[in-house]
Amino acid sequence: MRTFRLALAQVNPTVGDIAGNTDIVLRRIEEARERQADLVAFPELMLTGYPPEDLLLKPSFIHDNLSALDRVVAASQGITVVVGFVNSEGNQVYNAAAVVSDGSLAGVYHKVYLPNYGVFDEDRYFRPGRVCPVYTINAVAVGVNICEDIWYALGPVPLQREAGAEVIVNINGSPYHAGKFAARERMLGTRAADNGVYIGYVNTVGGQDELVFDGASVVLDVDGVPVARAAQFHEELLVADLDVERVFHRRLRAPLDRKETASTLEAIGRTEQVFVSGFAPSDRAPEPERMAEPLDPVGEVYNALVLGTRDYVRKNGFGKVLVSLSGGIDSSLTCVVAVDALGAENVEGIAMPSRYSSDGSVTDSEALAEALGVPLRVVPIEGVHGSMEEALHPIFDGTEPNIAEQNVQARIRGNLLMAVSNKFGWLVLPTGNKSELAMGYATLYGDMAGGFGVIKDVPKTLVYQLSEWRNRNGEPASPIPQSVIDKPPSAELKPDQRDDDDLPPYSLLDQVLELYVEQDRSYDEMVDMGFDAAIVARVMRAVDRNEFKRRQGAVGIKITPRAFGRDRRMPIVNRYQGNGR
Repeated sequence: MRTFRLALAQVNPTVGDIAGNTDIVLRRIEEARERQADLVAFPELMLTGYPPEDLLLKPSFIHDNLSALDRVVAASQGITVVVGFVNSEGNQVYNAAAVVSDGSLAGVYHKVYLPNYGVFDEDRYFRPGRVCPVYTINAVAVGVNICEDIWYALGPVPLQREAGAEVIVNINGSPYHAGKFAARERMLGTRAADNGVYIGYVNTVGGQDELVFDGASVVLDVDGVPVARAAQFHEELLVADLDVERVFHRRLRAPLDRKETASTLEAIGRTEQVFVSGFAPSDRAPEPERMAEPLDPVGEVYNALVLGTRDYVRKNGFGKVLVSLSGGIDSSLTCVVAVDALGAENVEGIAMPSRYSSDGSVTDSEALAEALGVPLRVVPIEGVHGSMEEALHPIFDGTEPNIAEQNVQARIRGNLLMAVSNKFGWLVLPTGNKSELAMGYATLYGDMAGGFGVIKDVPKTLVYQLSEWRNRNGEPASPIPQSVIDKPPSAELKPDQRDDDDLPPYSLLDQVLELYVEQDRSYDEMVDMGFDAAIVARVMRAVDRNEFKRRQGAVGIKITPRAFGRDRRMPIVNRYQGNGR
């Protein structure tokens, strides 16, 4: 029986840290070699980190990444390594995978399909490849491709299968959003079963700016069934033994590939055979099965928020974060995520009650801080508020009070937060959620002040689900007081204010926002679905006219299929009206 031992290095690189990323590769190569793997694969653009964006326009960056590859080649004694890097040929650069073995570069694969949608801009930098090699490693035919290449039914996988590939190794930088894990694994199962190949899918893990990578690397057998899976949101080396004799038997019983013509496959590119190593008998003991269970949908999002926060703070060199605690659900969830990500010793809380703050504003903040072990400073803003009113009186005199007077309070708080941040070097975590930012229900230079929006892409209804999930899971247990979850949400900028006085109920609002922001549904479509026409028109107008405000807010973690910013890019000057006006 031919057994191929495949290792998938699910690791957390940092964009631009070429030396550090290479050190990670060298350590994991040694671990894979100790576990007697035939091949160890690393994620897409591992040496540079993903996505490197306009660093790719720096010739020195390309050169340094190529020099790092030389270190990997030198470390590949006794094992085959697949590692993502940026290749340069003439005046062109490629998103590439190097196949190195026994101290030599056996070959290079250039990514064929370059995504240019959503958060991806690969056409901006790379030239697509046309050659899909198959490498003979320990007498097993292995096809190597990169991320997007495997999403196409008619792509590099069938081309490599036709050239004899028994195992496909696909290296990835696949960003997370809610629900992607299940869809991705279904696709991989289909690709494995349709082509009668084993698939080893290795994904990066960690946070990079607003993106989070969930890992969830997986090995699927010739029937498309997962046989090994790494945990989500954690680094690990996933190792699996593949019975490659099953490939031949599977293809005899399910010869779907016989219907594909040579000309059809040639349209994708061409193949070539590369010999790396022949069969080497081994007495190694079987590798124990590793099958991590997927997280539940809400827990998955929570873990994404924790990892994204931890990596943004640590990779940018911040020591502590500062959270403004209002006694509300948004600031409470933000604070809990920060503590789970960084430890209570690295989180500072501040409460800034005003004349309109309820008693629970402070007492609930104190209860939360005590449960988490976070220091809380209470800084009343009444004195500053009165001074601001006095300073503005000559200008505002004779006018009716409106939102401007309310927002003075939010801007006082924003100034205080940034002053403390400036003094101690603490990163401010603004606490606005996606529903509020979509509607512009946030104060520019006020509660939007800060450096990293933990729940920026989290709809309000999901904020509640995440808070309840965290109260049931993790330590300390139930850190968010039930009174915070039960109270009606309020900005507390005027007497007896409630969010549902100014906005549609969040249970309704979030449905309309998902349809408009994430699905681009039209006014007529939403009205035909039964939504109130006036509410639909109001929501669409608010989303459109507040694009300017969102552009000035902090970056934050993407957890929905279409987040504001890199995903959804609308012009600020925009006269298109598609909302029934």
